[in-house]
Amino acid sequence: MTRNYYVMGVGLILIVLALTALAYTHLPNSIPTHWDAHGNVNGWSEKWTLFVIEPGMMTVILLIFLALPWLSPKHFEVDSFRSTYSYIMVIILAMLAYVHALVLAAGLSWRIDVGRAIEGGVCLLFALLGNVLGKVRRNFYVGIRTPWTLANEQVWNATHRLGAKTFFAGGLLGLIAVILGAPFWLPITAIMAAALIPVIYSLTFYKQLEKRGQLS
Repeated sequence: MTRNYYVMGVGLILIVLALTALAYTHLPNSIPTHWDAHGNVNGWSEKWTLFVIEPGMMTVILLIFLALPWLSPKHFEVDSFRSTYSYIMVIILAMLAYVHALVLAAGLSWRIDVGRAIEGGVCLLFALLGNVLGKVRRNFYVGIRTPWTLANEQVWNATHRLGAKTFFAGGLLGLIAVILGAPFWLPITAIMAAALIPVIYSLTFYKQLEKRGQLS
């Protein structure tokens, strides 16, 4: 099962390279690659960089996810949730592939609001992460890693159960807001709140356990 996730990761990288090759001759020499909060282009790159930046980032992320299980110290291994760990890798790679496709579309002069499309993609990413966050076990690399979750397994598990709900709800609400054309700040606020609430909870719950003398 885990191997299939890495095959999907490599497949996403190859798809990005193939789409870039297909579009390359139709692209201008300089293409938009960065947008501000209002969807205005504020960064340009030479088109040859399309073969380097996103595919390179995706390759590095895949290699890092391959290496991290070996680097994990005892009692903080990712093996206990390996499928979830690999799934998180794939959705991050899929997000980067999606952004790359939007850059290609903008370079081909398609009429698309790239800023809003990326915002919607980030909201969807949060919702997908929330869908599996409760399965993430204590480790140093993925999840809600605060001093209090890392210090206590009970705090880690409770925080991630809450985080699964806030990430999914915040991501879904943010995505709906994007689809309905809400102001840019509203979806961003939804996902920021989704991320911040579990952090605050981890501190509060840890202090409650500490006061009761129930820290193990």
